[in-house]
Amino acid sequence: MTPTRIAANYKAVGITAGVALFVAAGLFLTMGANRTVALNTAALPPLSPAVIAPAEALGRAFAAVAGRVKPAVVNVYSERMVMQQQPQSPFPFGDDFFGQFFGQQMPQQRQRRVPERGLGSGMILDRDGYILTNYHVVKDFTTIQVQLADQRKFPAEVIGTDPKTDVAVIKIKGSVPSDLPTVQLGDSDAIEDGDLVLAVGAPFGLTQTVTNGIISAKGRSDLGIADYEDFLQTDAPINPGNSGGPLVDMQGQVIGMNSAILTGGTAPGSEGQFGGVGFAIPINMIKAMLPTLMKGEPIVRGMIGVVIQEVSPDLAKQFNLPNTNGALVSQVNPNSPAARAGLKGGDEIVRFDGHSIGNTRDLRNLVAATAPGTKVPLEIIRDGQQERLTVTIGRLTSTVAAATPDRSGANELAKLGLRVQTLTPELANRYGLEEDQGVVITNIQEGSAASLADLQAGDIVVQANRKPVNSVAELENVVASAKNQILLLISRQGTSAYVVLQLQ
Repeated sequence: MTPTRIAANYKAVGITAGVALFVAAGLFLTMGANRTVALNTAALPPLSPAVIAPAEALGRAFAAVAGRVKPAVVNVYSERMVMQQQPQSPFPFGDDFFGQFFGQQMPQQRQRRVPERGLGSGMILDRDGYILTNYHVVKDFTTIQVQLADQRKFPAEVIGTDPKTDVAVIKIKGSVPSDLPTVQLGDSDAIEDGDLVLAVGAPFGLTQTVTNGIISAKGRSDLGIADYEDFLQTDAPINPGNSGGPLVDMQGQVIGMNSAILTGGTAPGSEGQFGGVGFAIPINMIKAMLPTLMKGEPIVRGMIGVVIQEVSPDLAKQFNLPNTNGALVSQVNPNSPAARAGLKGGDEIVRFDGHSIGNTRDLRNLVAATAPGTKVPLEIIRDGQQERLTVTIGRLTSTVAAATPDRSGANELAKLGLRVQTLTPELANRYGLEEDQGVVITNIQEGSAASLADLQAGDIVVQANRKPVNSVAELENVVASAKNQILLLISRQGTSAYVVLQLQ
């Protein structure tokens, strides 16, 4: 018997023995299943129905809400072809092998088209096949496919996008089934901090995942996620793949679209994972855009032609304002709707079309969401007195300034630390300035009040304590007569802002 044959026979015996053991084990398990094992346990009293009833009721509510929403949530699969460079060697053992023997390498590069894939979520808006998702889920992808909760798959195409809010509408291509489930859009303005919510989507590709949490905060902005931000913050777990999925209230109504997470993970593999802070776009912001997006038309935003800034406690004192709410106008663009309405630098806008203005974000979002040509009432505070104006909303273009960064952080200053010169044509040319009047800052002392106020060489002081400044002597007179603070209006690259300097 050859070794090969012997090995074959041992193999056959091994398989047979294994089957026998499997059968024996099966018989043993079957016999064990028919026997009752008596356990010596202590009898525990049943839990009080009154104690567990609220938890059971909440669980049933979660299940009911999830059951209503999940059928209308889809997975969005996207794909595009990208060029990828790959090393190519003409030698069978590679360039490294060749280099070891001949002391040189001959690397060559070739480009190869490879697929790049993305995964997100979406929600079906109506039975015509329109689906709401995030812009970043479908951005620059050429092939899109959606998968329904019942596993049906359909090709889709992008209909309308708004990159400034990270919103997109896609649509099922070709024949649309008549039995599409749809979501119900709610009212994000009615949601409150602490309200229970559910997030639905496909985190890490795990389809039809439901997580729960609460609304942690409203009106989150300055996150760098989109140009226009007014996010709902939630602790409902959101992870990669949830983008575009719905955030729903306990009525099963969509109050937001899951879009981003904030993660501070530093451990390997923790990047991009949920860290307890998720963000959703309020559905009311989206609803205003849907008719336009579903037509495939670009979003047109309104503008009034002002530069605005937050109100610090020091600015509130300077302008005789009751509090730090509102948006302070630091610049009115010439021939703008604001100029025609009579707005002036130093006005504080406290209400827009009946809506209270808490900060610059509120005003910016409200103006942007208003159709050009609309006449809107404004309530302002000017010189401590409340006034009313009417502004006709203009059309925002990419060249119109909408707001300036918040400069209200320059408080608790110790020294001015300014070097200035009266603006001359030569200085204007040196600093590339368009202005021909004012006092130009030529140097800032490190650690001074001016440096902490973020003043820079090249800034032009236009006003000091609301008085025009056309020379160094005029600025010195204002400083000499000031007591504790100086209110400066500066111009930097054509944009104006107010700055408060502390003298002590």
